Amino acid sequence: MFWQQLINGITLGSTYALIALGYTMVYGIIQLINFAHGEIYMIGAFVGVVAVTVFQLNIFIALFVAMTVCIIIGVSVERIAYKPLRRSTRLAPLISAIGVSIFLQTLMTLIAGPQAVGFPQVINDQLYHIGSVTVSKVQVIILILASALMVGLQLIIKYLRIGKAMRAASEDYDTASLMGINVNRVISFTFALGSALAAAGGVMVGMYFNSIHPLMGVMAGTKAFCAAVLGGIGSIPGAMLGGLFLGVAEVGGVALGYGGYRDAIAFTLLILVLLFKPTGLLGRPIQRKV
Repeated sequence: MFWQQLINGITLGSTYALIALGYTMVYGIIQLINFAHGEIYMIGAFVGVVAVTVFQLNIFIALFVAMTVCIIIGVSVERIAYKPLRRSTRLAPLISAIGVSIFLQTLMTLIAGPQAVGFPQVINDQLYHIGSVTVSKVQVIILILASALMVGLQLIIKYLRIGKAMRAASEDYDTASLMGINVNRVISFTFALGSALAAAGGVMVGMYFNSIHPLMGVMAGTKAFCAAVLGGIGSIPGAMLGGLFLGVAEVGGVALGYGGYRDAIAFTLLILVLLFKPTGLLGRPIQRKV
């Protein structure tokens, strides 16, 4: 039972981790909580459905299309809703983020309707038995894709020039700009990366649960934000760890008979971590940029 629930929790937690990475990267550079990020995840799921059902694309091509569309949307949101407010008070971009979130939720509800939409079974699922543990083919694909994306992100951040620029901007983007770094380009690239990962998470959740709806980004985004804070907001490894930890805790709570409280588990963990380790599991105090 333990190992079975651990696998299930890691599968769910990997999708939380993908969304949490967007929160933590954006916060690490411009100190903004992008509350519209959950809606980017939702749009990615819907684009994946359209790509698979209407255009009859392979699921991996559909995943790429969803990531591309969400990159365009994410960068556009940053340019329109956040960039003009970058030098304003801290509250102004936060209100703008909430407004964008509500706008995208309402727009998708008008387009697709408020009801849930079935995600077609795009993979001939089969079960693999390893001792007493049963793993589905869909779970294996989700774990491989999520791991590949997270490893790819780490390689970008550590070894590519744009990744080094992101790290410099996260320390102090004013000083980084004085040293020749195009901060606007770095911020746009950060939103693009986060949006692509969120879209991938949306498609994976659709594959896993076979159902999506226009408000799915609200709770998933909130839980991913909790995961980012659990791991340490601004820390990329922390976001990954926080997402996995949250997924395992949520599935474990359901297995113990507390299914009715599965959403409360995330917020309880958040409160406990903030009480005893306010910077998160792997976080460090971030100097306020003025």
